Amino acid sequence: MANDTLLLCCQVVGEYGMAHFSDKGKSKGKDYCIFFNSEWAHLPQDLNKAIYDLTPSVLCSASEVPEGGFPNHIPMVMRGNCTFYEKVRLAQTNGAKGLLIVSKDRLTPPAGNKTQYEEISIPVALLSYSDMLDISKVRGRLVAMYAPKEPVVDYNMVIIFLMAVGTVAIGGYWAGSRDSKKRYMKHKRDDGAEKQDEETVDVTPIMICVFVVMCCNMLVLLYFFYDRLAIWVIAIFCVASSVGLYSCLWPFVRRLPFCKCRIPENNLPYLHKRPQIRMLLLSALCISVSIIWMVFRNEDQWAWVLQDTLGIAFCLYMLKTVRLPTFKACTLLLTVLFVYDVFFVFITPFFTKSGESIMVEVAAGPSDSATHEKLPMVLKVPRLNSSPLALCDRPFSLLGFGDILVPGLLVVYCHRFDILTQSSRIYFVACTIAYGIGLLITFVALAVMQMGQPALLYLVPCTLLTSLTVALWRRELPQFWTGSGFVPQTTEATNQSEDSPQQPSQETSPVVEKDEEENKSN
Repeated sequence: MANDTLLLCCQVVGEYGMAHFSDKGKSKGKDYCIFFNSEWAHLPQDLNKAIYDLTPSVLCSASEVPEGGFPNHIPMVMRGNCTFYEKVRLAQTNGAKGLLIVSKDRLTPPAGNKTQYEEISIPVALLSYSDMLDISKVRGRLVAMYAPKEPVVDYNMVIIFLMAVGTVAIGGYWAGSRDSKKRYMKHKRDDGAEKQDEETVDVTPIMICVFVVMCCNMLVLLYFFYDRLAIWVIAIFCVASSVGLYSCLWPFVRRLPFCKCRIPENNLPYLHKRPQIRMLLLSALCISVSIIWMVFRNEDQWAWVLQDTLGIAFCLYMLKTVRLPTFKACTLLLTVLFVYDVFFVFITPFFTKSGESIMVEVAAGPSDSATHEKLPMVLKVPRLNSSPLALCDRPFSLLGFGDILVPGLLVVYCHRFDILTQSSRIYFVACTIAYGIGLLITFVALAVMQMGQPALLYLVPCTLLTSLTVALWRRELPQFWTGSGFVPQTTEATNQSEDSPQQPSQETSPVVEKDEEENKSN
């Protein structure tokens, strides 16, 4: 839950641009990816000058400058032996209109200091060595260095919106219904796996405080030791998402009429319960999906689909397992994480050397990361608009799991309270709609500010205030705030049922009858 922010990748110091090479007198050409630092000079969209090929040279001294300099040309030189500033200063002094530096290593932002940035007025960019070899086949080259402007809001926002709201709605409905049935009904079970599947964890204020402290520590550790910890986060995600996927698929698989036979006890002597064959097959399937994603996680074309599938399954599992017993606990959790999210997005840039927020750096991956790993604790969807920059890197929009789970736990509580009060799910529907509105406000803020946004900044007020307003309107705030009539009366109803099982209370009997009808229909 460290990545509780909505942002656009990639958030790095450098920027991607394009270099369009063509023959003189020919309209068609070919685009190549370049990496530049806008602190030197912004790339225009109409820079079209003849290329001056100096690739055998590194352009570190005046002796390497040809006679007559580079009037109205863009030199292309090799990287190395001196700083970027020395190269670009020599090029600018001798009349160059720009500078292309060929790098055999990974493309990194051509860096300098503030004084050097103010002195230089021509654009400088890095080009890969393989692209240079391809360019060298063209004779009479002309180059146009430009930075195409991309829209901040893309159609992929619709996909992220549907996935997030759908996960919260389905998870809230499923978890609320299952939890209510478990509290008010006593099922006869002969399958230990099903019992384990319905176990829940009640969150206490102490657990909330410990959880937030752990989130803060983990986020700071990832910021300073990203390369060492990222692979462990990936491994944990694979295990957790496998469990979540199994939990989501098992209710459907257990209705299948085949593979119900169990493994012989002699084959699995260390297990107390003999598992069904279909349980083992489903477990193998879920583990295989996680392993496939882990192996091909860097395939931008399709691996994001597996990541989102596993992520949604993980979120549904957590919504079903973790339970907030009162609205007071919901308010505490959402408020504390609201402050946590805002602090690590908007406040931490004042303390970091790069001026980037810790949250954005960890979510998008540090620009100086040696492994170039990305944390999987997000839903990610690639941009759908066509752009020349797709040659360089495929930008993604990200939504952290925390932006789904934290408001989703409130939605679960609202559904449980709806079932208790038989309120036609008004709390559940209102809170789910408020979550969708909060997410839309986040998208608008992203488009206006053009920077990563802490989604909880908008989601928490929308969901909390909406739930509070409904409780005030229905005059149920005391019961809604403390959970009275749910947690205490459940215990009382249980004691009554033990003393006189033939006479259930009138308050809970309608709920029991309703749940029995739902159970029969299932």
